[in-house]
Amino acid sequence: MSVREHDLSEIRDAVAKLCATFPMDYWRETDRERRYPTEFVRALTEAGWLSCLIPEEYGGAGLKLAAAAAILEEIQRSGANGAACHAQMYTMGTVLRHCSEAQKRKYLPKIAKGELRLQAFGVTEPSAGTDTSSIRTAAVRKGDRYVVNGQKVWTSRAEHSDIMLLLARTTPREAVQKKTEGLSVFIVEMKAALGRGLTIRPIRTMINRATTEIFIDKLEVPAENLVGEEGKGFRYILDGMNAERILIGAECIGDARWFLARATAYANDRKVFGRPIGQNQGVQFPIARAYMATEAAALMVERAAALYDAGKPCGPESNMAKQLAAEASWQAGDMCLQTHGGFGFAEEYDVERKFRETRLYQVAPISTNLVLCYLAEHVLGLPRSY
Repeated sequence: MSVREHDLSEIRDAVAKLCATFPMDYWRETDRERRYPTEFVRALTEAGWLSCLIPEEYGGAGLKLAAAAAILEEIQRSGANGAACHAQMYTMGTVLRHCSEAQKRKYLPKIAKGELRLQAFGVTEPSAGTDTSSIRTAAVRKGDRYVVNGQKVWTSRAEHSDIMLLLARTTPREAVQKKTEGLSVFIVEMKAALGRGLTIRPIRTMINRATTEIFIDKLEVPAENLVGEEGKGFRYILDGMNAERILIGAECIGDARWFLARATAYANDRKVFGRPIGQNQGVQFPIARAYMATEAAALMVERAAALYDAGKPCGPESNMAKQLAAEASWQAGDMCLQTHGGFGFAEEYDVERKFRETRLYQVAPISTNLVLCYLAEHVLGLPRSY
């Protein structure tokens, strides 16, 4: 079907059918070899799913964030891993709202066609972490170019991306009134930058995340690649961050529903002492509790996406969506592993892989404690704790 259809159930069905062509053996192999799922990303691109948020005038489908959330949820629900490509969706929050018309016309049609990948978001730094205003990467204007120096870490998919959105300081922190001022966003064409001031180094992690650290040494970026106004970048990336939280919340819901389906099927089929283990309340109740948590979190993800699509403030909702969904997926994952017992640790059941993958979202893209701090201060009016 065409991705221009706005019926989310049809979108879900079509994505599920595509994912079914990539069996669990494929995901076990990519995980085992720490290999990027190039074939899967290509299939999603050719089907138009990764360009769903790009307006039709630039070759995309022009759908809402709710549709992107449905796509990513179904990918995770199938047992696949959408982290290989989800940045091409959530970075659109920054690109569509703040890039110039010239920048959109230059890049978006090629992204929609699959000629370019926008998969890297260069924000986090080793010494700053979640304290984005403390980043040290600096961009200094010299004529028609900016010269950038610094370092980024946990920049996933940098080796598989043609374009990166990079956050850097254009005004020193001590020279601004508010610490979030003086930050700017740049479009970096990575293939041209490699070896000319940009170095990418892979980081091996407990999951197949394709994450890296980036070293930037006198990298020249054309001034025309500045996104929006100089010094306003912190506000620009918030649109990407809110979208990221919502979409990752949707992925967690997909994970949770995969765990629930696997656990329920196993509890019905596995017989011990002459009867299905699912007949025991000690097995039933954790599954039922995980189901309740998942359905409640799914409502918050839906609420946050609706606010985002309406152009309304959604900071609290996007943070709660991410956190509640991450907690639900982890609860479901732990339950699923416990239901399977020893078999849950066997690679062939896929539970251990998904268990590792979904654990990440207790930490990324923002940690549990920072979500709680945000809600305490900005929603509940409690004193700032950090």
